[in-house]
Amino acid sequence: MQAKPFLIPTFEPDLMKTIAELKKIASQVRRDIIRQTWMAKSGHPGGSLGCADFLTALYFQFMRYKLPFTMEGSGEDLFFLSNGHISPLFYSVLARSGHFPVAELNTFRQMNSRLQGHPATHEGLPGVRIASGSLGQGLSVAVGAALGKKAQNDDSLVYVLTGDGELQEGQNWEAIMAAAHYKVDRLIATVDWNGQQIDGTNDKVMSLGDLDAKWRSFGWDVLHMNGNSMEEVLKVLETAIGRTGNGRPIVILMKTEMGFGVDFMMGTHKWHGVAPNDEQTAQALSQLEETLGDF
Repeated sequence: MQAKPFLIPTFEPDLMKTIAELKKIASQVRRDIIRQTWMAKSGHPGGSLGCADFLTALYFQFMRYKLPFTMEGSGEDLFFLSNGHISPLFYSVLARSGHFPVAELNTFRQMNSRLQGHPATHEGLPGVRIASGSLGQGLSVAVGAALGKKAQNDDSLVYVLTGDGELQEGQNWEAIMAAAHYKVDRLIATVDWNGQQIDGTNDKVMSLGDLDAKWRSFGWDVLHMNGNSMEEVLKVLETAIGRTGNGRPIVILMKTEMGFGVDFMMGTHKWHGVAPNDEQTAQALSQLEETLGDF
C-alpha cells in the first residue's frame, strides 16, 4: 500500500465520502486497540482510543511519507510519538497504512516482538523513529528534527503528539522556548488534552493552568481542536499546515475524551493502563464497527 499523495481537503460535499472513509478507518483502529490490549492482557487503551481520529487523519490524509520506511526521512514529513504508552494506537495506524503487516499486531507486548509496550528502535519496526517510553522527551526530539530540516532547506513538516500530563515535565518547556527562539516554523505539536493521567485528573495531580496563555507567552501559534470529531480534526490540521512557514511553531491543544468510542471507558483515568477482560472486550467491540477486517 502506497502513502496517499499530499492533499489539503477542501471540504466540498463531494469529499464527504472521504471523511466517511476516515471514520471507518478510525473505527477499525479502535477495534485494533481493544484487541491488542485484550490479547496481551496489558497496555494502555484509554488514551489510545481518544487519539484515534487524530492519528488516522494525520497518516491517511495529511502526512507526506514514503514506503518502504527509511529512518533518514529526507524530504518526508516526520511524526514523533512522545506519549509512547499509547503504542496500540500507533502500531495500528502504522500497520493499516502499510508500514508492516497487519497480522503482526497479534504480537503486541509478546516476548521478542517488535511491538513493545512502548515503541523502541532497536527492533527496527518501520515507522518508529525514537524510543518513547520515558515521558517528556518527544517534543525536544521533534524540535531537533525540525532544526535539522531547516538547516538542510527541507521544507517538509515535523509533527509530534504529547500527552497533557507530560507537560508537567520541565524538559518540555525548554523545548518550547527553544522552538520559538530559533523560529522552528515547520513544526506542529499536538497536545492530547484529555484531562486525565495515571493517578487521576490533571487538576488533582498537578494543575496545568491556562495552557493557551502559557504556549502563547512562549511565542507559539496556538490552535484548539475537538480531537474526537473527524470533521474538526481535518479542518484544524488544514489550518495548522497553512500557517507553517510564518516564523512561529504551531501547537494544537486537542480536547479528547479518554476511552472515546467505548462507553464504559470514557471520561475516567481508570482505563489509562488497564486491559479489558473477555466480557469487557466483547462489549467494547460491539460498539465499534469492523470496517477493514480484524487482524
